[in-house]
Amino acid sequence: MSESYIQNLFAERIGGKQYGKTTAIYKFEKIKRAKRAAMAARPGGEIIDLGVGEPDEMAFPEVIEKLCAEARQPENRGYADNGDAMLKEAAAGYLGRVCGVSGIQPETEVMHSIGSKAALSILPAALINPGDYVLMTIPGYPVFGTHAKYYGGLVHNLPLTEQNHFLPDLSSIPDDVLGKSKVLVLNYPNNPTGASATPEFFQKVVDFARKHHLVVIHDAAYAALVFEGKPLSFLATPGAKEIGLELHSASKSFNMTGWRCGFVAGNELLVKAYGDVKDNTDSGQFLAIQHAAAHGFSHPEITEKIAAKYSRRMDGLVQVLRDLGLAARKPKGSFFLYVPAPKAATTKEGTRVSFRNAEEISQWLITEKLISTVPWDDAGAYLRFSVTFVAKNITDEHRILSQIRERLSDVTFQF
Repeated sequence: MSESYIQNLFAERIGGKQYGKTTAIYKFEKIKRAKRAAMAARPGGEIIDLGVGEPDEMAFPEVIEKLCAEARQPENRGYADNGDAMLKEAAAGYLGRVCGVSGIQPETEVMHSIGSKAALSILPAALINPGDYVLMTIPGYPVFGTHAKYYGGLVHNLPLTEQNHFLPDLSSIPDDVLGKSKVLVLNYPNNPTGASATPEFFQKVVDFARKHHLVVIHDAAYAALVFEGKPLSFLATPGAKEIGLELHSASKSFNMTGWRCGFVAGNELLVKAYGDVKDNTDSGQFLAIQHAAAHGFSHPEITEKIAAKYSRRMDGLVQVLRDLGLAARKPKGSFFLYVPAPKAATTKEGTRVSFRNAEEISQWLITEKLISTVPWDDAGAYLRFSVTFVAKNITDEHRILSQIRERLSDVTFQF
């Protein structure tokens, strides 16, 4: 059968005439396939999924009740466009009360987003021309960079290394790149490393951005999931609001991943530009969802309970992995644990298996041990474990951690 003319119509940004013909398999698709194959080979077995990047529980009952009540209000039925006052005011209050950010104006410096991903895909349209550079950390969430490239922009990657506490080395950017750069994208607490920023680092970023005329976009999706102290907002840094934006999300902080709601806050002109592009992108999130998210942001004790659960699980997982020889260290926030990947594993029978990279050991763990992790090989070989594994209660948490220990007890790892 001859090829459809449609094959010749795809945009170059997604592959052009070759779209759909590549044999490359996305990392997460490889994981899914390996899990399916492992379960087919061991019917009745249980995959311990430590790779899930979303909460294992539903939103709290009071948030769901708020959604139901708001959905019944006839005034909430229509297009939300760029939102109403409820979420904006809750967001400004949240930034002040929880994150120590004073003076945020709800009407002009806050706007809702259909999750952080939507905001990261919209903002490049407001900022990037062909040939402009975006400074992105690697490993990291690529959405802003992907859309920047759609507009003819270029991406310069800043490796996150353990030696630099998984913070980007801003001094490493070549002068010719820096001169064409417009945006620096950050994310702390970080996915996948779990690393946290410091006030000193954020001040350095503000000074750097001012000097080089950069916009800073801080994706703070995990900001409130901290295990000690208060959440650290980029906007709490002196001067940050003049040069940047911060993105907050209800997804991780309130177990609302599928609800798709968050907010963008910061520089008034940047918020306006985001809103102008957004007007031509979507018609807003359902107001009942916005109002339910507002309830969450007005009740940060919900997040504190969620963070306490993740902290407890993190303590247990770190102890198990350390006992097994892995260099696991509890992060200060997020639900991710980033661990150097072993280069080999030797069983008690003497069988030795070598791994060229993190992806190989990740596949081996799924196939041989029914344990799923996410490999990262962008700046060294690491495995990302998540404490969002499904567990019904604390007893079930202990069972799962015991299972991890038992399944790996016959293995000695080499590094």
